[in-house]
Amino acid sequence: MALIATLYRYPIAALLFVRYSQAFSPPLLFPARSSCATFSSSLRTTSLSEDGSMTTLLIGSLNRIGGDAHLILASQSPRRVEILDMMGLAGKFTQIPSPLDEEALQVELATQTISPEDYAKVLAERKAEALGLHLKKTSEDVPELPTFILGSDTIVDLNGHILNKPTDEPDAIRMLQSLSGNWHRVHTGVALYKVSKSTEVTLVSSFTDTANVEFARLSQEDIEAYVDTKEPLDKAGSYGIQGIGGQLVMRMEGDFFTVMGLP
Repeated sequence: MALIATLYRYPIAALLFVRYSQAFSPPLLFPARSSCATFSSSLRTTSLSEDGSMTTLLIGSLNRIGGDAHLILASQSPRRVEILDMMGLAGKFTQIPSPLDEEALQVELATQTISPEDYAKVLAERKAEALGLHLKKTSEDVPELPTFILGSDTIVDLNGHILNKPTDEPDAIRMLQSLSGNWHRVHTGVALYKVSKSTEVTLVSSFTDTANVEFARLSQEDIEAYVDTKEPLDKAGSYGIQGIGGQLVMRMEGDFFTVMGLP
């Protein structure tokens, strides 16, 4: 768990790197995610891409984040805070929950024909945008320096059916029963907005990352015991892979941090 994100390994690191570097310095090389970046415990800032050129790790730009520009995480999730901290951003960002009415937006999206991937991205975008608009309207302290607002939302997709957070314990039990012994997809939408005193709230970039997860076959006793821990009650799909819920997972394909909540 002591990994620092590289531009290849973490899509959000790539987003932050290219946008921060463009905000207050000449454009820097932004490699494609397909580059063959390597992780070194010494956190070196050099690695070779497929064409032999050098890629750049986030660690090379850490001193710019929180100093030359501000980063706000529009989420109350402790898991997303933990992921940003692991990326080397501890103490370099502010956590402010978005004022967005998520339930109302979910009801609105339920009336539309929208893919689970787009559903997650729209939620992330609306979260970040709502906070940006709120800050512009209510705060006199929006700094002159660029402020970036990071929004994210994770959903579980079981055969095209979206599983958000459970409404109560019986709902969590029903979700876990449906996931038992089956593959499902986890989509995490990520959006980055920019705001300052002199500019409007503007979308910098957004994307959805997807991982495939297979659950073990769960007994009713196991399901009820897990729900009794209360861990599932604030998590999409009613489980947390980074906690006790990791025991429910047989295998996964994709980025672990996508399932945790911030790729």
